[in-house]
Amino acid sequence: MQESKKIIKYYFDEEHFKLIKGDTFKTLRKFEDKAIDIIFADPPYFLSNGGITCSGGKMVSVNKGSWDGSLTATKKYKFNRKWIHECYRILKDEGTIWISGTLHNIYSIGMALEEEGFKILNNITWQKTNPPPNLACKTFTHSTETILWARKNIPKVKYKFNYELMKKINNNKQMKDVWTTSLTKPSEKRQGKHPTQKPLELLERIILASTVENDLILDPFCGSSTTGIAANKLKRRYIGIDNSEEYLSLSIRRYEELKEEKDA
Repeated sequence: MQESKKIIKYYFDEEHFKLIKGDTFKTLRKFEDKAIDIIFADPPYFLSNGGITCSGGKMVSVNKGSWDGSLTATKKYKFNRKWIHECYRILKDEGTIWISGTLHNIYSIGMALEEEGFKILNNITWQKTNPPPNLACKTFTHSTETILWARKNIPKVKYKFNYELMKKINNNKQMKDVWTTSLTKPSEKRQGKHPTQKPLELLERIILASTVENDLILDPFCGSSTTGIAANKLKRRYIGIDNSEEYLSLSIRRYEELKEEKDA
């Protein structure tokens, strides 16, 4: 990967696993054009509004942190246009971008993707087998999240999609756009927890679907780096960006745990 010398790495393990501490917008601007094979992003949901939810059978606040505070629709859209614009520039023409979210932000993201020159390929519905109950009893239980998969809207450019592999792991049937898994397993939280941590199984499928070995994967809101753990297990390279030292330290612990398991 060719990247600007101005980027300060927080953690660096050869070409396999890199972490950058900093503001996502400022950091993305320092990457070279068309340097990344795929991007997976799990941006803020903007749902931290003082409400309550259920976690481990206990009533807890929905607030995730200051980075997830509620925004107006206009500010949300401006936020999404800004980071997606940079993702378009640094993504290879044959690359794709995956973005996860809930109803709180995903529709703004979808509009921003199209405005920034992307074409949405699929609207993946992630169905959770064990969602937390709806304590307010005023709506249906929230048991799904959406993952948008998009490519650059450039005619005659072939993007990466490992169709046959996806069919093979789906009992030789075409894989559908509804993926069912449990929430993140306790074994994936041994080194600590992130409030929006995704299951490893989910990221492994995304990576297998749209990359080949040694491809470079970027996560601009990396959190606990589930993307990086999945990438490393599947022999891909990874760069994660986050402004939280707490979550970057968690990412390092998870990665070093994985290395110890490989060496055992």
